[in-house]
Amino acid sequence: MSEKRCYYEILSVERTATTSDIRKAYKKLALKYHPDRNPGSAEAEAQFKEITEAFGVLSDDGKRGQYDQFGHAGLGGSSDFGGDIFSHVQDLFSDFFGGGMGGGRSPRGPQRGRDLRVRQTLTLEEAVLGCKKEIALTTPVECTSCKGNGCQPGTQPQNCKTCGGAGQVSTGRGFIVFTQTCPTCEGQGRVVASPCKQCDGAGWEDKSRTVTVSFPAGIDEGHRLRVSGQGLAGKQGGPPGHLYVDVALAPHARFERQGLDLIVRKTINFAEASLGATLPIEQLDGTVREVELRAGTQPGEVISLSGSGAPDVNGSGRGALHVVVQVEVPKKLSKRAKQLLRELQDDLASGSGDETTAAS
Repeated sequence: MSEKRCYYEILSVERTATTSDIRKAYKKLALKYHPDRNPGSAEAEAQFKEITEAFGVLSDDGKRGQYDQFGHAGLGGSSDFGGDIFSHVQDLFSDFFGGGMGGGRSPRGPQRGRDLRVRQTLTLEEAVLGCKKEIALTTPVECTSCKGNGCQPGTQPQNCKTCGGAGQVSTGRGFIVFTQTCPTCEGQGRVVASPCKQCDGAGWEDKSRTVTVSFPAGIDEGHRLRVSGQGLAGKQGGPPGHLYVDVALAPHARFERQGLDLIVRKTINFAEASLGATLPIEQLDGTVREVELRAGTQPGEVISLSGSGAPDVNGSGRGALHVVVQVEVPKKLSKRAKQLLRELQDDLASGSGDETTAAS
C-alpha cells in the first residue's frame, strides 16, 4: 500500500496556513478536479477524493492538531473524513454549483413577499418641515382569474413527473450525491398543464397602486424609510414584504443644507456694512427674523441664528441658520456718489476718520 501524501502538500498550503487559506485552496482545487468537470476521468476522481480527505482533516481544529503532532498515525490509521465534512462541502459547492448537495430546492410553504425599493425626491421645505407624499407603484398581485395558481379556472396543477413532486432531483458523482432544483418545475413540485389565459400561467398580473408615506420633519438626503407590508405580496399565504423609500433632496434657490444647519446668503451695500443695519431674514418656513448687523461688518462674515435650522428626526433639538454676508459693489455710480467716495477715500487715507465719526 502506497504511503499517504502530506495533506498540506495536497492542498498546496503552508503548515502555518489559516482556516480561510485552507478553505480557499480547497475550493480552487475542487473546481479543477470535480467529477462534473472531468467526466469519465478516474484520475480526476481520485484527486478529488484526496483533496476532500485533506480538507476534512485540516479544516477541523481537533483533527488538524492530531495530524500536526503525530502525522497520519495520529488519525488512527483512517482518513475518517466523513462526519461534518459533508456540511463543509455543501457550503462550498453552493457557491458555484447552484445549490450544492441538498440546497437549491425552492420552499413550497408560505413565503414572505419580496421587498420593494424606490427613490423619492423632496424639496428642502418638505424635508425640513415634514410632509406626506403619495408614491405610485406598479407591482404584481395575485391573478383574479386563477387566484394565483396559474391554472385555467376548473383545472389544477399536476405533480411534476421529473421529480415526482419533490421539487429537486439528485445525481451521483463518485461518493457524493448532488441535489439540485428540478429543471422542469423549478422546485415547485407541480406543473401547470392548462395555463390561465388572463395571466399566461404566471399566477400574477401587474396592478397600479399608491402608498401614502409620511416623511418626518428633518429627514435628509440619504435617509431611508421603511413602510411595513407595502412590498410584494407573499406566496402560499405568506406575509407581504416591505417598501423602502430612499430620500433625495432637490436643489433650493436660496438655501443650502449641511446636516441640521441651513445656509443662506444675504447681500448688503457698502453703507450697511460700514454703518450697521437691521436686516430682515426670511426663513425657510416663510417667517421673517430680524438680525442686527454691526458696524464694520466684513464680506464673508457669518451670522448664526441658533434654533432656526432643521430639526433632528429623533427629536434631539435643531440646527442653526447661518447667514453669510456678501457686500455688493455698485457697477455704476452717479457723479454725486463718485465725489462722496473720493472724499471718503481721502479721509480714510489721511486717517482722520475714527470709530466715533463712522458710527455717528
